Amino acid sequence: MERVRYAVVGAGWISQIAFLPAVAQTDNSEVAAIVSGSTDAARKLADFHGIPEVLAYDAYDALLASDRIDAVYIALPNSLHADYTIRALKAGKHALVEKPLAPTVAECQAMIEASEVSGAYLMTAYRLHHEPGTIEVLERIRRGEIGDPRVFTSVFGFQSAPDNHRLRAEHWGGPLQDIGVYCLNAARHVFGDEPTEVAAMGSHGDGDPRFSEVEESVAVTLRFPRGRLAQFIASFGTDEQDSYTVLGTKGALDVSPAFRFETALALTQRAAGVPQDRVVASDCDHFGAQTAYFSDCIRRGQRPEDDGAEGLADVAIMRAIEEAMSTGQAQPVTLPPRPAHPGPDTLRRVPRTDHRLVL
Repeated sequence: MERVRYAVVGAGWISQIAFLPAVAQTDNSEVAAIVSGSTDAARKLADFHGIPEVLAYDAYDALLASDRIDAVYIALPNSLHADYTIRALKAGKHALVEKPLAPTVAECQAMIEASEVSGAYLMTAYRLHHEPGTIEVLERIRRGEIGDPRVFTSVFGFQSAPDNHRLRAEHWGGPLQDIGVYCLNAARHVFGDEPTEVAAMGSHGDGDPRFSEVEESVAVTLRFPRGRLAQFIASFGTDEQDSYTVLGTKGALDVSPAFRFETALALTQRAAGVPQDRVVASDCDHFGAQTAYFSDCIRRGQRPEDDGAEGLADVAIMRAIEEAMSTGQAQPVTLPPRPAHPGPDTLRRVPRTDHRLVL
């Protein structure tokens, strides 16, 4: 196929500001349909982006049964990921699913099984696996430029709007699931390994009604093999910050900004506390890069690096973190090693665009 045809399922903020504008920047992907509960708004988006079809959710299965699309992009609340993904995979449509992959390990496993049975690919939307800044950080670590990485620390926080569905427990919302997952995923690939134990504390703020159902902030410590440690804080109630530091035996990497898609990643390499090098990543549309990569996988018949098992790993760890917060006791984690990590082969360079409509 020349271009992979996507249906965008869920036309909310992330689809409007990021995914829909990005796809047109690739040379191997296009959006053929929008599936939404607000068809009037979806039609405005479709007209703006030149998308031929708008459907309500009750027409989803008929779309999947047709030959009008090849893949879906699932941008629904976390609680709906598994249902809409499994339906697509069973129909033979490839699925790119926003993180976290699903609220439970069992749902993640069911999604993976549906992919294996049908042969359609399942990819977790880890956009940072495909942009140049993250790959540069990981390649410097692999080349031994800071010695052996021993400690990872990270902070990701901002003020969440009170009407955000990520503040609702029914959708498995909260700062851990929404932004802590970035810190967690970064630590796993910086060390190239899976944690063996987690400890955590959470706070519901100081009487802020936004945090009656989910935490305002979470603080997490993870033990990795070879005596390595990682810590991160994720918060919906602070000033904006997204950064991480990797401390090695011979140097360190400070990365700030680190996680957001609106800005280019910047890294400073230090030795003995003295800055040695500062690099700002080349401009790249993160969502365009991940879509171009997934479309390449589909066209080549190649399983994506950030597959369903990658998404399941973060969900399993986050569930252990929740248990640690609830019980006050450290929790063991047992996961198989990943067969691959982000690298030059997962990198795609897609230019940014200002052509977007946010309703």
